[in-house]
Amino acid sequence: MELKGLQPEALWHYFEEICRIPRPSTREEKMAAYLMAFAEKRGFPAKQDEAGNVLISKPASAGMEQTPTVVLQAHMDMVCEKNAGTVHDFEKDPIIPYIEGEWVKAKGTTLGADDGIGMAAQLALLASEDIKHGPLECLFTVNEECGLTGAFALKPGFFKGRILLNLDSEDEGELFIGCAGGMDTVVEMPIEMEESGTGTFAVKITVKGLRGGHSGDDINKGRGNAIKILNRFLWDLNEKYPIRVAEFTGGNLRNAIAREAFASIVFDEKYKEQVRVEFNLYQAEMESVWGVTEPGLKMEMESVNLPEDVLTADCTCRLLNALYACPHGVFAMSYRMPGMVETSTNLAALKMEDKRKIWITSSQRSDINSEKLNVAHMMAAVFRLAQAKVTHGEGYPGWAPNPDSAVLRVAVASYERLFGKKPIVRSIHAGLECGLFLEKYPDMDMISFGPTLRGVHSPDEKVNTKTVEMWWRHLVDILQHIDVLNQ
Repeated sequence: MELKGLQPEALWHYFEEICRIPRPSTREEKMAAYLMAFAEKRGFPAKQDEAGNVLISKPASAGMEQTPTVVLQAHMDMVCEKNAGTVHDFEKDPIIPYIEGEWVKAKGTTLGADDGIGMAAQLALLASEDIKHGPLECLFTVNEECGLTGAFALKPGFFKGRILLNLDSEDEGELFIGCAGGMDTVVEMPIEMEESGTGTFAVKITVKGLRGGHSGDDINKGRGNAIKILNRFLWDLNEKYPIRVAEFTGGNLRNAIAREAFASIVFDEKYKEQVRVEFNLYQAEMESVWGVTEPGLKMEMESVNLPEDVLTADCTCRLLNALYACPHGVFAMSYRMPGMVETSTNLAALKMEDKRKIWITSSQRSDINSEKLNVAHMMAAVFRLAQAKVTHGEGYPGWAPNPDSAVLRVAVASYERLFGKKPIVRSIHAGLECGLFLEKYPDMDMISFGPTLRGVHSPDEKVNTKTVEMWWRHLVDILQHIDVLNQ
């Protein structure tokens, strides 16, 4: 065991088992099979719906049969990101966790503590024989990270409980009672190619080493976007020395801030030295601009073989102008909950497909549905000016805060009893499945909480071991005092 000695031992044991099971979004079948086998081995009722969601039930401890049923919920899938140079097949290879100080990290990849740590807590509770609790229903949903399709497909009546503890938050000591709604915007830009021509020179420019992170919870932390940083340089070059883009790729997942991007460009050979000087100046400027929030930023430029084809001058200009004008980051802060982001947008990924199309993926979030649509329409307007086709996903609803929640009162009292201080109660800008649960179960009473995670959705992902222990104690104590809701 790489994680031997950590507490609670059962939770970390199951987290290591989860790390061995490949579970990319939309490919959770191995994880689901493990969960069904886990339930069968212990004689617990278990079922799986058509979407792949799994529900495992456990009866109450002796004397707690009349306690309200509690639904514990986490998602099976994980964001699959790796560092450049890391060899890892997320559909076959296990995640390799290790301890570094007070943190658990993974070797060169995302750790999957989002939400593997939530699943591990569920399994530890199901396997326990000495923890008193009322009736439990453990819900494991699929594909939370790429569209919440498991929660969307969940049918009324799949579980019985009307108290739900979502185990998918990332700040110990904070109880979440609301979340932003979100939607995706996808751009399809047809491209026109032409031959590179004689007397031209080609270079590849790379931006890497950025922190990336969650496009909701980290969007206000000053993180750089590799696509935007690279495009700014290309736009400047195109103003001075007309260039042609041969390739431009950046980012990966819609809910992750782009950490890496690269582009191959072609220009008149007589500008070689000027372009090199421009690059050195820009690199120094970006290191100064991002020195505090992105100390790992690296920019590289190298000569490459001349490509056969490049974007036409018009197509190059349309692309670079649209990307420069494209909004990214915090759009508005909340006036109702000071300090919280209200509306944001994330320029997530840029891909070129077979010299025929460019695909640009983005996501928008807001506590207010009309403002979510507003910033999505802004994205559409920018790219329609560039003669691109724009489509919007259906999106998912936000979760309106309920400060009078009964389970919230239990959780707050529990935290004060255990740790002698009040927890922070707030809404989160990231999307949670709770809004969709509330659509199917309007009388559901919910909170979301978890241990402290950092670098989520990037290979820097890590989970704090001391907060895992605190969060576990809090979870167990809530379950042991949930019977006050009957009084």
